Amino acid sequence: MSGTFGVATAIGRVFLSVLFILAGIGKAAAPAGTISYIESKGLPLAPVAYVGTVALELGGGLLLLVGFQARLVALAFAVFCVVSALIFHLDFSDPVQQAMFLKNLAIAGGMLFVFAHGAGGFSIDGRRGA
Repeated sequence: MSGTFGVATAIGRVFLSVLFILAGIGKAAAPAGTISYIESKGLPLAPVAYVGTVALELGGGLLLLVGFQARLVALAFAVFCVVSALIFHLDFSDPVQQAMFLKNLAIAGGMLFVFAHGAGGFSIDGRRGA
């Protein structure tokens, strides 16, 4: 994939990855608040969920940024976004939560697009023919 489509694919992948990298940095900088928020939703093992979330957002975000194992990472992010929407953003009486729910579904849709079509030519996967 080259030309306009290749550039658009790379830019889209970068935009998606930056969202998760910044979210991971934010969570890493505020562990107590993030763990408390996870606990407030009644999830067991909140510290474990916290570590897994930060690892996925930072590690997966960086992998997506460079386009390495992008299909697998994108699938993991798609599942993560849907599960997060269902756990954290189901209060549709709150317009902000409704918007967050829909945002998560939209991001999951973008990730499914990466899963289906790959990272594109401007990526490690693209250079390897993945």
